[in-house]
Amino acid sequence: MGSSISIDSLSAPQVTPRPFPALTIKMALAAADVLGFTVALLITARIPGAFTGAAPIGVWAVVNRQPMLVYLLLACAGAMWFWLRVRHYSLRRPFWRELREVLEALLVLAVVHLALTTLTKGMFPRGWWALTWSGAFVLVPGFRLLTKRILDLAHLWKRPTLIVGCGESAIEARRVMSGQLYLGADVVAYVAPGAGTHAKAVGNVPVLRGLSAATLRALPGAQVVIALEPDERELRNAWVRALTQSGIREVTVIAPMRGVPLCGTDVSYFFGHELMMLRVQNNLARFSAKALKRGFDLIAGGILMIMLLPVFALLAALVARDGGSAFFGHTRIGRNGRKFKCLKFRSMVLDADKVLAELLERDSAARAEWASDFKLRNDVRVTPIGSLLRKTSLDELPQLWNVLRGEMSLVGPRPVVEQEIERYGEDAAYYLLARPGMTGLWQVSGRNDTDYARRVFLDAWYVRNWSLRGDLAILFKTVGVVLHRDGAY
Repeated sequence: MGSSISIDSLSAPQVTPRPFPALTIKMALAAADVLGFTVALLITARIPGAFTGAAPIGVWAVVNRQPMLVYLLLACAGAMWFWLRVRHYSLRRPFWRELREVLEALLVLAVVHLALTTLTKGMFPRGWWALTWSGAFVLVPGFRLLTKRILDLAHLWKRPTLIVGCGESAIEARRVMSGQLYLGADVVAYVAPGAGTHAKAVGNVPVLRGLSAATLRALPGAQVVIALEPDERELRNAWVRALTQSGIREVTVIAPMRGVPLCGTDVSYFFGHELMMLRVQNNLARFSAKALKRGFDLIAGGILMIMLLPVFALLAALVARDGGSAFFGHTRIGRNGRKFKCLKFRSMVLDADKVLAELLERDSAARAEWASDFKLRNDVRVTPIGSLLRKTSLDELPQLWNVLRGEMSLVGPRPVVEQEIERYGEDAAYYLLARPGMTGLWQVSGRNDTDYARRVFLDAWYVRNWSLRGDLAILFKTVGVVLHRDGAY
């Protein structure tokens, strides 16, 4: 196959037709948004004193009041904005981007409502405005998330997806798109992009030897994703041209940008030219970003330390029952290469180093595992209470003191020993730019079940793409990982 591709000329196995309820999804999401606005209003109506009277008012009284009708009209305007302008009901975007756009729209609507409140000289009680919009900021995104989960459980949410490509970019595209609810992608097949020998399947996903118009007709609502390698530019352009000529309304092109910071990147294009300019930012190099991250560590870390003092006392007593110290400090490499004692509740026997040396000397399998990951899945040095602490990650609570001292951060790269820095290669420079974290991207991405190369990649990615929003996302995900004990041993 050359650089010219015709969809009708390509053959592909027959695909069983499957309906895609696009209109049903749009209506359900619009209804969920309006419902979120409405429930926020009704909850406020039941709060004594939120309006002018001391007692809560009924539903019909809410509907009959002019201020509430204005609010509901703004709610409908918001739904129309989401439908027609930012196309939230048809386009699939990552969770955090969509959430940001929803909150920005709600903020604009709230300000418009406040302006009306001012112009009408008190027709809108200020307390009612504040309570209702506070509820909307929580309930509108919440109802939308709930609706998408219900649609997913009812097998109505995911779009059939065909990925053009069989290489590393295509495999990574499938992993990303299949793993995020908000993207709602059901990858039904890879499509071999050109002539040549290709496997019949990649993993458990079949590979089509071409793409026919009949295949596209058999998959209503299907999206086509082109995920080719950087050296396949001509082939990518040919596929875009062929798919466009075949009448497909939209084609998704995934351009691999490995090693380039993407979060917070400013994107520009030039009229009449096929160039895209990315203005990348080193967020952690900005003083304001460093101050924001450090301030968050001090406030959140201090609050957690105070709240968890009883837990500290109990765990320290349990660990110290064998006569040893409750705490253990191991030397780790911090920001700018500074060494520090990374604190933990002691989870091993008192002569752990001696036990490890003896084990590695007599057990070749353990020796190979230690050389690979600096960890042992079945570590004979771990005490019974230590095993429980590790599985629940409670052994890492003393690192809050490292956070307050400025040696660590709540979120950051995984703290490593000096010998591990060599395995980071060129990415060691990224590691040394940030404080190690109590949790991080590695911990919420498989943890101990992740191979070492992947750990290095995740640590470097985190530093290149740091944002406070990303830190908050990792902290929330950490709670779920700890509760499910994912990858802990």
